[in-house]
Amino acid sequence: MDYFQIPAQDLGKNAKIPVYPLGDSGEVFYEMALEMVNTIKEHNARGEKTVFICPVGPVGQYPIFVRLVNRDRVSLKNCWFFNMDEYLNDNETYIDKESPLSFRGFMDRTVYTKVDPDLLMPPEQRVFPDPADPGKVDRLIEELGGVDIAFGGIGINGHLAFNEAQLELTPEQFAALGTRVLTLTPETKTANAIGDRGGAIAAMPNKAVTIGIKQILGARKVRLGVFREWHRAVVRQAAYGEVTAAFPVTLLQNHPDAAIYTNAIAAGQPF
Repeated sequence: MDYFQIPAQDLGKNAKIPVYPLGDSGEVFYEMALEMVNTIKEHNARGEKTVFICPVGPVGQYPIFVRLVNRDRVSLKNCWFFNMDEYLNDNETYIDKESPLSFRGFMDRTVYTKVDPDLLMPPEQRVFPDPADPGKVDRLIEELGGVDIAFGGIGINGHLAFNEAQLELTPEQFAALGTRVLTLTPETKTANAIGDRGGAIAAMPNKAVTIGIKQILGARKVRLGVFREWHRAVVRQAAYGEVTAAFPVTLLQNHPDAAIYTNAIAAGQPF
Protein backbone atom coordinates (compact mmCIF):
# COMPACT_ATOMS: atom_id res chain seq x y z
CA MET A 1 0.00 0.00 0.00
CA ASP A 2 2.64 2.47 -1.10
CA TYR A 3 -0.08 4.99 -1.94
CA PHE A 4 -0.35 5.84 1.76
CA GLN A 5 3.11 7.38 1.41
CA ILE A 6 2.09 9.83 -1.33
CA PRO A 7 2.89 13.34 -0.01
CA ALA A 8 0.32 16.11 -0.18
CA GLN A 9 2.10 17.89 -3.05
CA ASP A 10 1.84 14.75 -5.20
CA LEU A 11 -1.74 13.83 -4.37
CA GLY A 12 -3.70 13.57 -7.60
CA LYS A 13 -0.75 12.69 -9.84
CA ASN A 14 -1.54 9.55 -11.84
CA ALA A 15 -4.68 9.05 -9.76
CA LYS A 16 -7.38 6.73 -11.08
CA ILE A 17 -10.01 9.18 -9.81
CA PRO A 18 -9.13 12.85 -10.28
CA VAL A 19 -8.25 14.46 -6.94
CA TYR A 20 -8.15 18.23 -6.47
CA PRO A 21 -6.41 19.38 -3.26
CA LEU A 22 -7.67 22.82 -2.25
CA GLY A 23 -7.05 25.03 0.76
CA ASP A 24 -9.52 25.27 3.61
CA SER A 25 -12.87 23.52 3.79
CA GLY A 26 -14.67 26.62 2.55
CA GLU A 27 -13.03 26.23 -0.84
CA VAL A 28 -14.34 22.70 -1.15
CA PHE A 29 -17.83 23.73 -0.10
CA TYR A 30 -17.75 26.63 -2.56
CA GLU A 31 -16.76 24.36 -5.47
CA MET A 32 -19.64 22.01 -4.71
CA ALA A 33 -22.19 24.80 -4.24
CA LEU A 34 -21.07 26.58 -7.39
CA GLU A 35 -21.37 23.42 -9.49
CA MET A 36 -24.88 22.88 -8.14
CA VAL A 37 -25.99 26.42 -8.98
CA ASN A 38 -24.26 26.62 -12.37
CA THR A 39 -25.72 23.29 -13.47
CA ILE A 40 -29.23 24.39 -12.51
CA LYS A 41 -28.79 27.72 -14.32
CA GLU A 42 -27.58 25.97 -17.49
CA HIS A 43 -30.45 23.49 -17.44
CA ASN A 44 -33.03 26.18 -16.71
CA ALA A 45 -31.76 28.20 -19.68
CA ARG A 46 -32.32 25.16 -21.91
CA GLY A 47 -35.68 24.33 -20.35
CA GLU A 48 -34.31 21.10 -18.93
CA LYS A 49 -34.82 19.53 -15.51
CA THR A 50 -31.97 19.02 -13.04
CA VAL A 51 -31.59 15.84 -11.01
CA PHE A 52 -29.12 15.68 -8.12
CA ILE A 53 -28.26 13.10 -5.50
CA CYS A 54 -27.53 15.08 -2.35
CA PRO A 55 -25.73 14.14 0.87
CA VAL A 56 -26.01 15.14 4.49
CA GLY A 57 -22.26 14.96 4.95
CA PRO A 58 -20.66 17.03 3.61
CA VAL A 59 -23.10 19.83 4.39
CA GLY A 60 -21.09 23.07 4.30
CA GLN A 61 -22.06 23.64 0.66
CA TYR A 62 -25.73 24.16 1.49
CA PRO A 63 -25.63 27.63 3.11
CA ILE A 64 -23.56 28.83 0.14
CA PHE A 65 -25.96 27.17 -2.29
CA VAL A 66 -28.99 28.74 -0.61
CA ARG A 67 -27.38 32.18 -0.61
CA LEU A 68 -26.51 31.96 -4.33
CA VAL A 69 -29.98 30.68 -5.25
CA ASN A 70 -31.72 33.49 -3.39
CA ARG A 71 -29.29 36.19 -4.55
CA ASP A 72 -29.36 35.20 -8.23
CA ARG A 73 -33.06 34.25 -8.23
CA VAL A 74 -32.33 30.73 -9.47
CA SER A 75 -35.55 28.77 -9.81
CA LEU A 76 -35.52 25.25 -8.40
CA LYS A 77 -38.99 24.50 -9.76
CA ASN A 78 -37.60 22.04 -12.32
CA CYS A 79 -35.13 20.40 -9.91
CA TRP A 80 -35.28 17.02 -8.24
CA PHE A 81 -33.14 16.47 -5.15
CA PHE A 82 -32.72 12.84 -4.08
CA ASN A 83 -31.11 12.56 -0.69
CA MET A 84 -28.69 9.71 -0.28
CA ASP A 85 -29.90 8.10 2.90
CA GLU A 86 -31.61 8.29 6.27
CA TYR A 87 -31.23 6.59 9.63
CA LEU A 88 -33.86 4.06 10.67
CA ASN A 89 -35.20 2.63 13.89
CA ASP A 90 -34.63 -1.06 14.55
CA ASN A 91 -38.11 -1.75 13.12
CA GLU A 92 -36.95 -0.21 9.82
CA THR A 93 -39.03 2.96 10.05
CA TYR A 94 -37.57 6.47 9.79
CA ILE A 95 -36.10 7.95 12.96
CA ASP A 96 -38.02 11.00 14.19
CA LYS A 97 -37.60 13.94 11.84
CA GLU A 98 -36.99 16.16 14.86
CA SER A 99 -33.98 14.09 15.95
CA PRO A 100 -30.67 15.93 15.48
CA LEU A 101 -29.51 12.82 13.61
CA SER A 102 -32.31 12.99 11.03
CA PHE A 103 -31.17 13.88 7.53
CA ARG A 104 -34.76 14.74 6.60
CA GLY A 105 -34.89 17.27 9.41
CA PHE A 106 -31.50 18.67 8.46
CA MET A 107 -32.51 19.31 4.84
CA ASP A 108 -35.70 21.03 5.93
CA ARG A 109 -33.93 23.26 8.46
CA THR A 110 -30.87 24.08 6.36
CA VAL A 111 -32.08 24.10 2.76
CA TYR A 112 -35.79 23.90 2.09
CA THR A 113 -36.95 26.45 4.66
CA LYS A 114 -34.11 28.83 3.72
CA VAL A 115 -34.75 29.01 -0.02
CA ASP A 116 -37.22 31.72 -1.08
CA PRO A 117 -40.59 29.92 -1.40
CA ASP A 118 -41.06 31.50 -4.83
CA LEU A 119 -37.97 29.62 -6.03
CA LEU A 120 -38.36 26.31 -4.18
CA MET A 121 -39.33 23.05 -5.85
CA PRO A 122 -42.55 21.33 -4.66
CA PRO A 123 -42.30 18.74 -1.86
CA GLU A 124 -42.70 15.77 -4.21
CA GLN A 125 -39.39 16.77 -5.85
CA ARG A 126 -37.50 16.57 -2.54
CA VAL A 127 -37.07 12.83 -2.26
CA PHE A 128 -35.68 10.54 0.42
CA PRO A 129 -35.38 6.78 -0.05
CA ASP A 130 -38.40 5.08 1.51
CA PRO A 131 -37.70 2.04 3.71
CA ALA A 132 -41.21 0.75 2.97
CA ASP A 133 -40.56 0.88 -0.79
CA PRO A 134 -36.81 1.24 -1.46
CA GLY A 135 -37.18 0.61 -5.18
CA LYS A 136 -39.40 3.67 -5.61
CA VAL A 137 -36.34 5.94 -5.80
CA ASP A 138 -34.71 3.76 -8.44
CA ARG A 139 -37.85 3.73 -10.56
CA LEU A 140 -38.27 7.49 -10.28
CA ILE A 141 -34.65 8.19 -11.22
CA GLU A 142 -35.07 5.99 -14.29
CA GLU A 143 -38.29 7.79 -15.25
CA LEU A 144 -36.49 11.14 -14.99
CA GLY A 145 -33.72 9.99 -17.32
CA GLY A 146 -31.00 9.52 -14.71
CA VAL A 147 -29.02 11.71 -12.33
CA ASP A 148 -27.04 14.72 -13.53
CA ILE A 149 -24.66 14.91 -10.56
CA ALA A 150 -24.27 12.77 -7.45
CA PHE A 151 -22.66 14.77 -4.66
CA GLY A 152 -21.31 13.14 -1.54
CA GLY A 153 -18.52 12.32 0.84
CA ILE A 154 -16.60 9.13 1.61
CA GLY A 155 -16.96 7.01 4.74
CA ILE A 156 -14.00 5.73 6.71
CA ASN A 157 -14.52 2.27 5.19
CA GLY A 158 -14.98 3.68 1.69
CA HIS A 159 -18.75 3.74 1.69
CA LEU A 160 -20.74 6.03 -0.60
CA ALA A 161 -24.09 7.05 0.90
CA PHE A 162 -24.56 4.07 3.26
CA ASN A 163 -23.45 1.50 0.69
CA GLU A 164 -21.33 -0.47 3.13
CA ALA A 165 -18.52 -2.79 2.03
CA GLN A 166 -19.54 -6.32 1.12
CA LEU A 167 -16.40 -8.42 0.87
CA GLU A 168 -18.25 -11.44 -0.50
CA LEU A 169 -19.31 -9.61 -3.67
CA THR A 170 -17.35 -8.93 -6.84
CA PRO A 171 -17.14 -5.28 -7.91
CA GLU A 172 -19.66 -6.05 -10.66
CA GLN A 173 -22.12 -7.59 -8.23
CA PHE A 174 -21.72 -4.71 -5.81
CA ALA A 175 -22.18 -2.12 -8.57
CA ALA A 176 -25.60 -3.60 -9.36
CA LEU A 177 -27.02 -3.01 -5.85
CA GLY A 178 -30.03 -0.70 -5.76
CA THR A 179 -31.67 1.30 -3.00
CA ARG A 180 -32.18 -0.83 0.11
CA VAL A 181 -32.38 -1.09 3.89
CA LEU A 182 -29.24 -2.31 5.64
CA THR A 183 -27.44 -2.67 8.94
CA LEU A 184 -24.63 -0.18 9.51
CA THR A 185 -21.12 -1.49 10.14
CA PRO A 186 -19.29 -0.90 13.43
CA GLU A 187 -16.78 1.30 11.55
CA THR A 188 -19.52 3.59 10.25
CA LYS A 189 -21.29 3.81 13.60
CA THR A 190 -18.01 4.61 15.35
CA ALA A 191 -16.91 7.31 12.89
CA ASN A 192 -20.34 8.95 12.92
CA ALA A 193 -20.64 8.73 16.70
CA ILE A 194 -17.47 10.80 17.06
CA GLY A 195 -19.01 13.71 15.18
CA ASP A 196 -22.68 13.31 16.08
CA ARG A 197 -22.89 11.72 19.52
CA GLY A 198 -19.70 12.70 21.36
CA GLY A 199 -18.36 9.21 20.81
CA ALA A 200 -21.46 7.38 22.12
CA ILE A 201 -21.55 4.47 19.67
CA ALA A 202 -24.46 2.84 21.47
CA ALA A 203 -26.54 5.98 20.86
CA MET A 204 -26.23 5.64 17.08
CA PRO A 205 -28.93 3.96 14.98
CA ASN A 206 -28.20 0.43 13.82
CA LYS A 207 -29.98 0.65 10.50
CA ALA A 208 -30.39 2.97 7.54
CA VAL A 209 -31.96 3.17 4.11
CA THR A 210 -29.52 4.10 1.37
CA ILE A 211 -29.77 5.00 -2.26
CA GLY A 212 -28.13 2.28 -4.33
CA ILE A 213 -24.54 2.28 -5.48
CA LYS A 214 -26.03 1.56 -8.91
CA GLN A 215 -27.79 4.92 -8.87
CA ILE A 216 -24.63 6.76 -7.76
CA LEU A 217 -22.43 5.08 -10.35
CA GLY A 218 -25.10 5.76 -12.96
CA ALA A 219 -24.97 9.53 -12.41
CA ARG A 220 -23.48 11.47 -15.31
CA LYS A 221 -21.09 13.18 -12.88
CA VAL A 222 -19.96 12.37 -9.33
CA ARG A 223 -18.43 15.00 -7.04
CA LEU A 224 -17.09 14.13 -3.59
CA GLY A 225 -15.72 16.36 -0.84
CA VAL A 226 -13.45 15.16 2.00
CA PHE A 227 -12.18 17.12 5.01
CA ARG A 228 -11.07 15.03 7.98
CA GLU A 229 -7.67 13.72 9.08
CA TRP A 230 -8.80 10.13 8.55
CA HIS A 231 -9.69 11.05 4.97
CA ARG A 232 -5.94 11.19 4.28
CA ALA A 233 -5.83 7.41 3.98
CA VAL A 234 -9.33 7.13 2.54
CA VAL A 235 -8.74 9.46 -0.41
CA ARG A 236 -5.49 7.69 -1.32
CA GLN A 237 -7.06 4.25 -1.27
CA ALA A 238 -10.00 5.60 -3.29
CA ALA A 239 -7.81 7.11 -5.98
CA TYR A 240 -4.93 4.61 -6.10
CA GLY A 241 -6.13 1.32 -4.59
CA GLU A 242 -7.57 -1.68 -6.38
CA VAL A 243 -11.24 -1.69 -7.36
CA THR A 244 -13.05 -3.76 -4.76
CA ALA A 245 -16.41 -4.12 -3.02
CA ALA A 246 -14.41 -4.10 0.21
CA PHE A 247 -13.86 -0.34 -0.33
CA PRO A 248 -16.85 0.83 -2.40
CA VAL A 249 -15.59 4.26 -3.49
CA THR A 250 -12.91 2.53 -5.58
CA LEU A 251 -15.65 1.59 -8.05
CA LEU A 252 -15.60 5.23 -9.17
CA GLN A 253 -12.27 4.53 -10.84
CA ASN A 254 -14.38 3.22 -13.73
CA HIS A 255 -16.64 6.28 -13.84
CA PRO A 256 -16.22 8.66 -16.81
CA ASP A 257 -16.61 11.91 -14.83
CA ALA A 258 -15.86 11.60 -11.12
CA ALA A 259 -13.78 13.94 -8.97
CA ILE A 260 -12.72 14.26 -5.34
CA TYR A 261 -12.10 17.65 -3.73
CA THR A 262 -9.99 17.72 -0.56
CA ASN A 263 -9.12 20.42 1.91
CA ALA A 264 -5.52 20.77 3.09
CA ILE A 265 -6.14 18.56 6.12
CA ALA A 266 -7.44 15.61 4.08
CA ALA A 267 -4.66 16.04 1.52
CA GLY A 268 -1.95 15.52 4.13
CA GLN A 269 0.16 12.36 4.13
CA PRO A 270 -1.41 9.77 6.49
CA PHE A 271 1.84 8.64 8.12
